[in-house]
Amino acid sequence: MDLGRLKKISDFIWELPATGAMRVPGRLFAAQELVEKMDEKVREQMTNVAALPGIQGASMAMPDAHWGYGFPIGGVAAFDPDEGGIICVGGVGFDISCGVRAMRTAVTREEIAPKIQELTDALFTTVPAGVGSEGKIHLTSNQIDEVLVKGARWAVEKGYGSQADLEYVEERGCLEGADPSCVSETAKKRQHREMGTLGSGNHYLEIQYVDEIYDEAIAKTFGLFREGVVVSIHCGSRALGHQIGTDYLKTLGEAARRAGLVLPDRELASAPIRSIEGERYYKAMVAGINCALANRQVISHLVTEVFDRIAPKAKIALLYDVSHNTCKIEEHEIEGKRKRVYVHRKGATRSFGPGRPEVPEKYRHVGQPVLIGGTMGTASYILAGTTEGMKLAYGSACHGAGRAMSRNEAKRRWHGRKLIDDLAGKGIVIRAHSFAGAAEEAPGAYKDVSAVVDSAHYAGLARKVARLRPLACVKG
Repeated sequence: MDLGRLKKISDFIWELPATGAMRVPGRLFAAQELVEKMDEKVREQMTNVAALPGIQGASMAMPDAHWGYGFPIGGVAAFDPDEGGIICVGGVGFDISCGVRAMRTAVTREEIAPKIQELTDALFTTVPAGVGSEGKIHLTSNQIDEVLVKGARWAVEKGYGSQADLEYVEERGCLEGADPSCVSETAKKRQHREMGTLGSGNHYLEIQYVDEIYDEAIAKTFGLFREGVVVSIHCGSRALGHQIGTDYLKTLGEAARRAGLVLPDRELASAPIRSIEGERYYKAMVAGINCALANRQVISHLVTEVFDRIAPKAKIALLYDVSHNTCKIEEHEIEGKRKRVYVHRKGATRSFGPGRPEVPEKYRHVGQPVLIGGTMGTASYILAGTTEGMKLAYGSACHGAGRAMSRNEAKRRWHGRKLIDDLAGKGIVIRAHSFAGAAEEAPGAYKDVSAVVDSAHYAGLARKVARLRPLACVKG
């Protein structure tokens, strides 16, 4: 990205001045070396988002930002319905409520090492993964509607986990406002046998260990300790969420034309929040969020069953579950006023600071856990939300390393079988349903996750707490 078009606010914050149709400036959070490597399309998409009706404050991009559909991946924007604000499919993404769930254990890397291959093999066979993967749970239409309304609460009611888990899931496991009648029968049909499945692409189930702690006090609050084993799940709403996005892309595009909205890019199909189409998309999108929360709840139960059988001393407990493809109605202070706005986070993690009532009581004095997935050969991170981040970016942070190249380019550069062997040589066990899928997710296809997380930390978006290294990874 051309630095000459940006104004440097600090070493980790850059402003894209409002010009032309932009209603607000752009704001980019990243170290200079990350900014320089970003595609110009990120700047272009930030500019386009800044021109949307009702946008507040700034069009933002996180340190892992890269070119996406309409919004950049890593994009954040808030819209005020009282000022003609819009809701946008491209601002949420097609994998609605894709997110990360982290579970801590009571065992160390040394204690789990003798069983790591057995655990990985068991997880590979127990948790369905891969393109079009299906699980043992077969849902009727009525049951799907129940999932879309209740989210993770549905899963707990059916015996997948415990009531105590819900305190440590974003929105306590269920976002209010879902309406299954706003979700197409096609979307529901695609979900009949996908509950409790991982999917493909960048989704994973990973056994990790804490190799570095940056903030001892917060780590203790989160229940983390050096060499402690953590299990992380990264997945979303599967085919149902994608179908919701596909369905409403056309609906919102037509609504925009009827409302006379001038959109800078056809990929930014939007509708006024206070329109029939906008309200229906929001209700469908909330249903997608609840589907994803239920899915991760079921998967974590399956994981717990495997550990209870093979490594019972692990005593798995949920640390937190947070999404990074959502639109939420939240209250924030904007230019000195408290406003209820629709915050779009597309490839960006909610990162609420201390004192927010949405944060679990146990964590409220330190801020929400922020779960940042890395790659299967490098590292992941756990951060904590900050008061400063609430002011800077509506309580938002990066969501991962961010791709540095396309999937096709990655497959040209790496061969899956050799990649898996190379990682095995580094002590990392990989079980993948597809060699091509593994190649697409090669660590070298991503940005330096440590540089991305450092940018979030030094910009003030979130505070570094712990670094996690992979021991084993199950991929679709």
